[in-house]
Amino acid sequence: MRPVTDPVRVISLLPAATDIVAALGAAANLVGITHECDDPAHEAAGATAGATGRRRVTSSRIPDGPAAVVDAAVHACATDGLPLFTLDADGIRALRPDLLLTQALCDVCAVREGDVRALAADLSPPAATLSLAATTLDGVLEDIVRVADALGIPERGAALSASLRARLLAVHERLRAAAAPRPRVAVLEWPEPLYTAGHWVPEMVRRAGGREVLATAGAHSVAVAASAVEAADPEVLIVAPCGYDAARAADTADRLLARPEWRWARARAVWALDANALTSRPGPRLVRGVEVIAALLHPMLFPTPARTEAVPVPTPPAATTPSAAVPSAAMPAPTMPSAAAPSAAMPAPTMPRAAVPSAAVPAATVSGEVDRTGHD
Repeated sequence: MRPVTDPVRVISLLPAATDIVAALGAAANLVGITHECDDPAHEAAGATAGATGRRRVTSSRIPDGPAAVVDAAVHACATDGLPLFTLDADGIRALRPDLLLTQALCDVCAVREGDVRALAADLSPPAATLSLAATTLDGVLEDIVRVADALGIPERGAALSASLRARLLAVHERLRAAAAPRPRVAVLEWPEPLYTAGHWVPEMVRRAGGREVLATAGAHSVAVAASAVEAADPEVLIVAPCGYDAARAADTADRLLARPEWRWARARAVWALDANALTSRPGPRLVRGVEVIAALLHPMLFPTPARTEAVPVPTPPAATTPSAAVPSAAMPAPTMPSAAAPSAAMPAPTMPRAAVPSAAVPAATVSGEVDRTGHD
């Protein structure tokens, strides 16, 4: 392991990895980032090189556009055997990285792990690779520790993980103290075709005091029919397309609710979420996502999130205070820890795809927290 005095030169090939490095206070180690990294805290503006000299070393074959067009382009690349993302191999060589951060979870989300490992081995000298593959919140926190270890700053990883766990516990304790009910919740990850949210998102809903009725915690997202969403009878519908900010998600939700098959949902609480910042990326900002979802489900217990984070659908005037379908017992609003600034919309979506049967989230024990009908 390198000493802190000899910093590791890092190229992040995953926006979540860039978030993690920045949250660890090691943004100075980043010499290359992806075309999708957009958190202002990274100071990574610019098409090729940012103000601090960070080169963008990936690009996407998928054009921005309506969800159905994006989906068709993804399938066309898959049919032709083409990767969705490409690496600037010459640019990466010029940066002389010591470590490449990548992922092994989804080829639709970022550069393929195999492509990264092949390039890393071809560098002179070869670079180390670290793949992030978490499918749960606990796994994400463990990945944060792994990244910190690779950077030679294990104490920062332990501290960041502990602080994030403390914030999750604060949400849990407030819900338990109020004996808050668990509303039935459905989170939609993509509109055309329709996908449920997968991986860590059902767990986020549970930790926020809800009960996900369509998806299985830790599993891939799955395609569903609108009739299946209706049959699941959610009290709260959260529209959070991967890579979309709240405004773009709200436009998507408005168009969904305008269709005859979604007429039933107009009588439910519907929210558009900044998925790009709060649910899509397996990094530290998922904890802020839990806090925001908790505020949507239990507005009497938690502070109202910013309109850049979540927007009620249909969108009321700016002065209107959002409300959720299931009120909770009154309790003073706490002061919640702040999170990184919300990100701008990302043009390229990240839709995990697999043929995994959908099911309601069962009662489970996660990190010692027992989830029954309440918040024990």
